[in-house]
This record gives sequence, structure tokens and C-alpha cells, in this order.
Amino acid sequence: MVIVGAKGFAKEVLEIFSQRDELNNLFFFDNLSTDLPDKLYGRFPVLRTIGEVAQTFDKTGDARFTLGLGNPAYRYALNKMFVDAGGVLTSTISLHTDIGSFGTSIAAGCNILSGTVITNDVTLKIGCLVNPSCGISHDSVLGDFVQLSPGVRITGNCFIDSYTTLGTNAVVLPKVKIGKNVVVGAGAIVTKDVPDNVMVAGVPAVVKKKLQPLDF
Repeated sequence: MVIVGAKGFAKEVLEIFSQRDELNNLFFFDNLSTDLPDKLYGRFPVLRTIGEVAQTFDKTGDARFTLGLGNPAYRYALNKMFVDAGGVLTSTISLHTDIGSFGTSIAAGCNILSGTVITNDVTLKIGCLVNPSCGISHDSVLGDFVQLSPGVRITGNCFIDSYTTLGTNAVVLPKVKIGKNVVVGAGAIVTKDVPDNVMVAGVPAVVKKKLQPLDF
């Protein structure tokens, strides 16, 4: 298994593998940083090129990878790079989560960290990142590569469109729809629908500025 990224959030993902006693044949990937050792924690090799990744897939017979970095656009781009290299996007879910037994669907590539509660009839689409101690209630949908910062609360019947980021301790009230490529500020309370490509903040949350639409 390759963890895409070798700093910050990648260390959170590593802890999930430790919980599951799945640390053998584990690799990290970072093609940007110049200050990393050859082996993280003296144990886990850091791959520097996508060519090394493809070789590792062949050598180990394991083409799985998981996303160990934040930012929806970066996650989308790295996922495409790894899939093009023959990788298989894989979810990592902490053992210390509470996930409903009925109607809940978690797609490939989601990272769900400790302390999170996901109830029934919740859908997480490809590549969602759910940081520690979040809550996602019934009949809610998160689109592709949505990112929830620590302590986010999404109440019932909410829809969060793709590539959107919710800041720490943000709250989304029932039946609210948030558009694509939105940033919700830390501590905001979202009480009404939010359009695409904006940043909102405050209590209640209001539009603070427009964002450049994504080019993919």
C-alpha cells in the first residue's frame, strides 16, 4: 500500500494502519519535499517519482494506494496520477469510528479518522476526507473529494457538493445544500443553501467572496 503524501495528514493516515496492524509493505510518496529522509520513521520507504510507484506496485503485487494529503484539488490530481499508473484507490477508516449499519455507503478513497460518527443513510462519494470528531447525520450526501476539518457537524438531509471544504467546527443545519468548490470558514453555521465557487463564513454564514471555478 502506498500513502500519497509524507507529511501532515499522511501521519494521521499512518495511525490508521497502526491500529489495524497493517504496517508491512507500507510506502509513502512525496515528489515535492526535499527535506524528507529515505525512510519515514526509519521504517517506511519514501517514493519520489511515479515511476518508483509503478515499480513498487509490480514488485509487491499490491497496487492499492490511499490519499494522505488534504485539499480537494490536490487529492483529485494525485488520484488521477496514481490511477493512470495502475493504482487502485482505497479507503482508510479508523477503528475508532461509529458508522451506521443501514443504507450508508462509503466510496473508494475516503479517509475517516477517529471519533467520527456517521449515522444511517449517509453517502460519501469518492475521496472524501473526514478529520477527527466529525458528525454526519442521516440522509446526507457528500460529493467527490469533500473535505471536513476536525469537529464539523453535518445534520440531517444535507447535500455537500464535490471539492468543497468545511472548516473546523463548522455546522450545517438540516436540509441545507452547499455547492461545488465552496470553502466554509471555521466555526461557521450554515443556515441556508450556498452556491458554487464561493467562500462563506460567520454565524449565520454569508458569502464573503467568490472563488475561481475549478478547471477540471
